[in-house]
Amino acid sequence: MANTETKAKGRSLFPEHGPIAENGREILLSVKDIDITFGKGDSAVRAVTDASFDIYKGETFSLVGESGSGKTTIGRAVIRVNPLSKGEILYKGVRISGKISHALDREVIRNVQMVFQDPAASLNERATVDYIISEGLYNFGLFENEADRVRKVENMIHEVGLLPEHLTRYPHEFSGGQRQRIGIARAMVMEPELVVADEPISALDVSIRAQVLNLMKKFQKEKDLTYLFIAHDLSVVRFISDRIGVIYKGRIVEVAEAEELFDFPLHPYTHSLISAIPIPDPQLEKNKVQFVYDPSVHDYSTDQPEFVNIGHDHWVYGNQKEIREYKALREKGKPIQAVTIISPEETEKAAQARQAAEEAMEKKMVKELEEFLQAPPRDTGNFWYGILSFFLPLLGLIGGALFRHFRYKRNARMCFKGAVLGLIVIAVILVIFLILLGMVVR
Repeated sequence: MANTETKAKGRSLFPEHGPIAENGREILLSVKDIDITFGKGDSAVRAVTDASFDIYKGETFSLVGESGSGKTTIGRAVIRVNPLSKGEILYKGVRISGKISHALDREVIRNVQMVFQDPAASLNERATVDYIISEGLYNFGLFENEADRVRKVENMIHEVGLLPEHLTRYPHEFSGGQRQRIGIARAMVMEPELVVADEPISALDVSIRAQVLNLMKKFQKEKDLTYLFIAHDLSVVRFISDRIGVIYKGRIVEVAEAEELFDFPLHPYTHSLISAIPIPDPQLEKNKVQFVYDPSVHDYSTDQPEFVNIGHDHWVYGNQKEIREYKALREKGKPIQAVTIISPEETEKAAQARQAAEEAMEKKMVKELEEFLQAPPRDTGNFWYGILSFFLPLLGLIGGALFRHFRYKRNARMCFKGAVLGLIVIAVILVIFLILLGMVVR
């Protein structure tokens, strides 16, 4: 109740508005050069490295990347679950990372809510839906009396498309889509300003995904919400996002507006993600050549990379040489074709070449297997044959010849290796001895 009175009297620990960016938009959340590390010492794993981006008020900012890239780690850092090892996170210009006061921590919880990826694991199976949705109201005293609480809960359950009689049930009695709606209701009843949506539709059936996305967009329009939307499905992200950040192995490699990013995927990793989006035409999908990202194309040994704005509010990670190339591509103004479709004839040729390569590989494997099966049982290439041959090279050469004669190929190879190394060492010792002897004679 105290928190509600504080907000009503305008004594919030956060200012009414956040700082204004150069483009004139209000920055609600700012992530600045953050590192997130798990573990200590030699076993430490850096999950996020120098991640930076801003989220403007009222927009949907999507963070995309493959599994394990650090998307969820950043989302959990925003709600103060994962601590930072470097950098800071600002909400309306106020630092909310690290050690903060208890009052500010409560305001962060009140203003920043999260919708989790797994709707089954994120709900308390022993609690009724009524209690799950009301828990935040109880903790923060966000109701005047019991009638007001019931009204708020029933209104919210209706807004997410469920019925009042569902309030007395338990999570296991609902489908995946219904459980996700309960999770959304639990977050929205707190009337937050920022919602971190951690892949909220990945665990749902395709037919249910559109309903949940439409529900989230409805809340955004009605309540002026801001979303940090974490996902890996770019085909969905393109149509719900205002801006998109691409993350690879814990590092933000590109940030731009949604259409800008899809028209001009400058970083090779972004290019590969877009090319991997399935085409809803079987023939075109069959003839598609997927672009595969190879990190070795970057040479950062001398020219160190930076995260740079190349214009059009388009940020890319690269060294000076790469940034010049990215700028030149962007200034041409010609959209980059991320997907290459080849003709059926070329597809057939590629398939034949692939089949020929597979057949050649199969023949090679069959030949190696036959040789292995034909080899004598004791042809193990024992390491001790090499050691003995090293100290007795002549005996090793004779033994290797005998092994080869009787088709003990591994044993022969080990004897020859040891004998050759032994002869080289003897030769080096003789040369050094002769040099020393010559110096003594002089």
